[in-house]
Amino acid sequence: MPIKSYLAHPVQNKMEDLLKILSQIEACEVIPSKNQNLLIVVTETRNDEEEQNLQNTLEAIEEIQLLSLVSGFNSPQKQ
Repeated sequence: MPIKSYLAHPVQNKMEDLLKILSQIEACEVIPSKNQNLLIVVTETRNDEEEQNLQNTLEAIEEIQLLSLVSGFNSPQKQ
């Protein structure tokens, strides 16, 4: 179960748009920074395939200027 946290820096004047877009993604929890123009994004996916799909979705968002991975953790599922 991959869990990751990011700092998402929006394109200039696109903070509200980016907040709305990210908030609509089921695997994302989004927290606006109180003193910076950025969003804290925590993601949780069920498996590596879902994680890759989420990564592709995040990379396609034009309102993101920079997405910095802060922390990542992957707990492999037991079989």
